[in-house]
Amino acid sequence: MKDTGSELIYEVDGVELFRYVYLPDMPTSESPKPYFHPLRTRAGNLVSSYRPNDHRWHKGLQFTASEVSGENFWGGPSYTRADQAYVGLPNNGSMRHEEWVSEGVERLTWWTQAGEHWVDETRTLAVDHGDDWWSLDFSTRLVNVRDQDLVFGSPTTNGRELAGYTGLFWRGPRDFTHGTVISPTGQAEMMGEKAPWLAYVAEHDEVDAHSTLLFVSHPEQVWFVRREPFAAVNPSFAFFEEVRLAPGEELGLSHRVVVGDGAWDAERLREFA
Repeated sequence: MKDTGSELIYEVDGVELFRYVYLPDMPTSESPKPYFHPLRTRAGNLVSSYRPNDHRWHKGLQFTASEVSGENFWGGPSYTRADQAYVGLPNNGSMRHEEWVSEGVERLTWWTQAGEHWVDETRTLAVDHGDDWWSLDFSTRLVNVRDQDLVFGSPTTNGRELAGYTGLFWRGPRDFTHGTVISPTGQAEMMGEKAPWLAYVAEHDEVDAHSTLLFVSHPEQVWFVRREPFAAVNPSFAFFEEVRLAPGEELGLSHRVVVGDGAWDAERLREFA
């Protein structure tokens, strides 16, 4: 792992598998936060998108929160129940890298746009790899340092149907649109459904190849997933129900992302999951 002072670069056999940009340069409206991009397979095929023209605040793979007690750490406009629409508000918070506590362990702080410190976060990253795959274990612990409760929600908890995105979010490249979603039950339409894992398989432009991304979370995970108009997967921790943290209380979340070369079938996905 190479540290440039603003990003971590992970390479295997001369292939750069990912960059983790922990000191990002982005406008306030995009809610500045660390992100992983580019993500590539062991064969070097790109499997992430950065600042697409439809959602400039989508950046590869990132951990974020769309609704936190009225603040937006996701980026872009906020969905408001009163307007039943997305509205640009002065509420785009940021997640700041503070230090690397040890190898793979990062300390961050969350700040509102008005300059209030609301959350302390400890994030742990671990990487493994094989001949045609690599994996990222992503764990985080969020502590409410505000003197009031923090309420984590989503556009769905705020009134928009089946828009429960919040948490670890992956945006796929353009050629991944209309890919294939595979779940443990074989169900293809998984928006708002529960499952311990979910996979997205797609074919690349330019090269004659498929790639597979497997997302693993807890057994009752609710998924936000799109195949169109773009590829996206998010194991949401507040899809239908808000999560409330009292002052000093903490929330722990853990996920695994496996990036594989080829179109993996359900049997191989179950082995990894």
